[in-house]
Amino acid sequence: MSPADAFILACPFCHTPWRPPYAHSLTCPKDQLTFTQAGTIWRFLLPERATHLAQFMQEYEQVRQAEGWGGQDADYYRALPFVDRSGRYPHIWHIRAQSYLALLKYLAQWEARPQHILDLGAGNSWLSYRLAQAGYQVAAVDLMVNQVDGLGCHPYYDTPYLPLQAEYDYLPLADAQADVAIFNGAFHYATDYGRTLEEVRRVLRPRGRIVIMDSPLYRDGRSGQQMVQERETSFAVRHGFRGNALPHENYLTYERLAEIAAALSIKWQFIQPNYGWRWAIRPWLARLRGGREPAAFQLIIGEFASGK
Repeated sequence: MSPADAFILACPFCHTPWRPPYAHSLTCPKDQLTFTQAGTIWRFLLPERATHLAQFMQEYEQVRQAEGWGGQDADYYRALPFVDRSGRYPHIWHIRAQSYLALLKYLAQWEARPQHILDLGAGNSWLSYRLAQAGYQVAAVDLMVNQVDGLGCHPYYDTPYLPLQAEYDYLPLADAQADVAIFNGAFHYATDYGRTLEEVRRVLRPRGRIVIMDSPLYRDGRSGQQMVQERETSFAVRHGFRGNALPHENYLTYERLAEIAAALSIKWQFIQPNYGWRWAIRPWLARLRGGREPAAFQLIIGEFASGK
């Protein structure tokens, strides 16, 4: 089965489903909203939301371009996350590689193999590609569609998955069809964690799981606030804007996760990937130097108590 037929697309506003096979243009019979496939990418941004997101998207792409993300050919993208052929961010890709290995191990432990996975915040879709190679049906969801750091990298890969331009809070998918929804270094971009997880719960099957991967986690929320202030100051100096066009939540704390668990009846599980000894001693070095608590990264697994 092709990825395009493995998922049931739906209007991101009212969730009215379409059935495969799909034409290159889909009109919702209820809302009369029309969405099109441009190249390989389905464009599912609601018109008013596209306007609302425009400044954030423009600034995000400007920063990523200035920082030199992306590569020149298929070899670069297919080597991720294990090798950064650009040589610019090997330390970041090392973290992502270890997170990915921990994710694969977790998925392999399921009693019944999950089949349908959402890669939320897919970026250049390296994770979608890797999971598709491993035999899963994958939908890659992101706002960015450029050919360097966004969904437009899709042609570089030789294993198919389904690229969807959409928001977390307005997923263009029918109810109850995904086994796992992975926030790929991207959950902290949500503007309301509760709202985002409610939408994800809608598209998960019973016993489906949430995986939050590579989002900054703090024990003390003041450290997260300081991190945000440092970043915004740096952006203002380097790029001429503070990077706060949208009110993202920006980071996680154990207290915030407990609040979410209580509000949505979610049970959390924490898995610590092995990032190496240098990463492990960072908190100790920060204390010795009188600095703020550094961010931790874990696989944070969520399951709704209702089974949905």
